[in-house]
Amino acid sequence: MARTSLETAEVGRRLDRLSAVDDHIARTYPGAREARQPVHTCYVPAGKVDAQTVRQWGSEALAVLDEHAGSPGALAAVLGIDGDTAAAVHPRVRAKLQQAPVEDLRIDFEDGYGRPGDEAEDADAVRTAGIVADWLRDGVEPANYGLRVKSFDTAELRARSVRTLDVFLTALLEQWGSLPEGFVLTFPKVVDVRQVEVFVELLELLEQQLGLRERSLRFEIQVETTQSIVDSGGRFALPRFVAAGAGRVTGLHFGTYDYTASCGLTAAHQHLAHRACDFARHAMQVAAAGTGIFLSDGSTNVLPVGDQVEHGWRTHYQLVRRSLEHGFYQSWDLHPAQLVTRYAAVFAAFRESAPAEAARLSAYVSASGGAVLDEPATARALAASFVRALDNGGTDAEEVQRMTGLSEAEVRKLGRL
Repeated sequence: MARTSLETAEVGRRLDRLSAVDDHIARTYPGAREARQPVHTCYVPAGKVDAQTVRQWGSEALAVLDEHAGSPGALAAVLGIDGDTAAAVHPRVRAKLQQAPVEDLRIDFEDGYGRPGDEAEDADAVRTAGIVADWLRDGVEPANYGLRVKSFDTAELRARSVRTLDVFLTALLEQWGSLPEGFVLTFPKVVDVRQVEVFVELLELLEQQLGLRERSLRFEIQVETTQSIVDSGGRFALPRFVAAGAGRVTGLHFGTYDYTASCGLTAAHQHLAHRACDFARHAMQVAAAGTGIFLSDGSTNVLPVGDQVEHGWRTHYQLVRRSLEHGFYQSWDLHPAQLVTRYAAVFAAFRESAPAEAARLSAYVSASGGAVLDEPATARALAASFVRALDNGGTDAEEVQRMTGLSEAEVRKLGRL
């Protein structure tokens, strides 16, 4: 029997202190959520939301696709992608626009909406709650949807933000009877942890008054200011924001233009690919890693409209691909025509990487090794790529099995390890 020099009891007493660390890590970093992450969020000003909004976004996107890239060859020419990739992507983009064009939608009461006055905003809050109830009754609601409320920048905005949320939720529950699945709030322009704390307290009050389940009102934090990254005391702000969210924070969403403006960049340099944005995104990744919180990149205001459709498409396509390369699998869309390049970029990125990823995944499962010896965490990431594509329409179970030799259930299990 091997001899040791340390007393077992002394070692045990010291190691026991780490059980508190284990508990903290388990609570703070529970790992990836099983919920599906949408590939985008579409922001629509509340005054423009109506019963046909979701259908209209899809039909407008299809019309632009038909006019400017009606065939795989035309899509390849516009976006500069490989013909084989375009041949596989084009029909899937069309099917997606026909069947489920909008994966996540925010009824926007903030910057995109403005300040029309209390009476008008109350009316829009009631009206849009009725529209959501109608969507639910007709089964046409997006998988994810909700409100972007006004920021807590000033006393006037804070009061209006809370009132709009109260009016909307009261009307929705009166007309639908419960808080629907997939409902989420967006909390913009956060600059101080106390704003998050107060917002959470108000959500608790709403749950109590409306008879909602505890912590059923969830929200995303928009990272739109430098104070969202480093606070006034020089501390890393986002972990404190998330902790103050008390388990309600579902996402961190980057705001391109407010953030670059707060950095002092001129209008010519306020764009998603600026290195200042990369710094913020890396901070967001570090803060969210292991927490199950989804990350979303920002938007581009270069829209594919008028005689700038193809230029707008190329700009959007390249930015979506860049976001994906940086590990941001979701970002904002501001116009229906951007749905074309949203899905083209997401599907093309998957299809270009899928053969190599499938080979590595198969080698991992069969323990055959090969040129690359992957770790379990990498295998999980490989499987997650196929899970995302299955969820968003970039592939199907038959194709996945043909590429990987694994069933959909097996791939999904690997993606959660």
